Amino acid sequence: MEIALVGIGKIAVDQHVPAIAASDEWSLAATVSRQGAVEGVTGYTNFDQMLAERPDIRVVSLCVPPGPRFDYAVAALRAGRHVMLEKPPGATLAECYQLEALARENRVALFATWHSREAAGVAQAKEWLIGKRLRRLSVTWREDVHRWHPGQAWIWEPAGMGVFDPGINALSIVTEILPDPIHLTSADLDIPSNCQTPIGARLNFYHPHGAEVTADFDWRQTGDQIWTIDVETDQGTLSLLNGGATVVIDGQQIDMAGTNTLSGEYPRLYRRMAELVRQGGVDVDLSPMIHVTDALALGRRTVVDPFFD
Repeated sequence: MEIALVGIGKIAVDQHVPAIAASDEWSLAATVSRQGAVEGVTGYTNFDQMLAERPDIRVVSLCVPPGPRFDYAVAALRAGRHVMLEKPPGATLAECYQLEALARENRVALFATWHSREAAGVAQAKEWLIGKRLRRLSVTWREDVHRWHPGQAWIWEPAGMGVFDPGINALSIVTEILPDPIHLTSADLDIPSNCQTPIGARLNFYHPHGAEVTADFDWRQTGDQIWTIDVETDQGTLSLLNGGATVVIDGQQIDMAGTNTLSGEYPRLYRRMAELVRQGGVDVDLSPMIHVTDALALGRRTVVDPFFD
């Protein structure tokens, strides 16, 4: 199937382009970007022009920032194209609900992707938690924004989400592996004095059986990067390390030999998108984004030192 990739930035170059190139189900037929390009692929700078000139391209993958993404998605869905959304699926929940309704109205596939759910250890962690009583779950997601998001000023503006841009990855895993739903009760947000979005966040959640569930997100990490979820139950402990690529159960690391760890995330997303296109299905789970929206609504804000890229 031919696909157009819209927004040729870091995530597109690092993940989407290699995943499409390695797939036997997809062919990258066009790109749309004001600055980026993929060698050997027809490039457009105007999305509407691509839609008009390439009716043969039935699938669009959107990697533009969440702020402008809604307009691109609406145009594609109304043109009868299947749409794949990079995370987060939109700037607001209302936008996402509208996109889902449009997809169903136009009988096309819509996929709100959460790449961290495809990390190798996530499915194993979900299965291990079945039938166990949760006592504690803590998330520590600390990374250096200079290393992973250089020059991306949009993340500090409204709709950019700040530290929740990576933090939502952790929340996508938590909402996938926990048998019971949780919801936010409080949050503390660190907002740089020259930014609109947080650089750090501490979250507390309600769990229906009284377990302690917390998350600590920070973009000011130096040295080793930390992407860890620690779980304590009545029948032992589990840790997901390295963003879900490594599983440790009761202190023993599980052998993941022969399994793609983080490198398999985007190939698995594109396989799922191929299934949805064939079925005409809609896969839009907004639970990670709900937690972020609640944190931005309930969060107690503290102004901290300005951020300079």
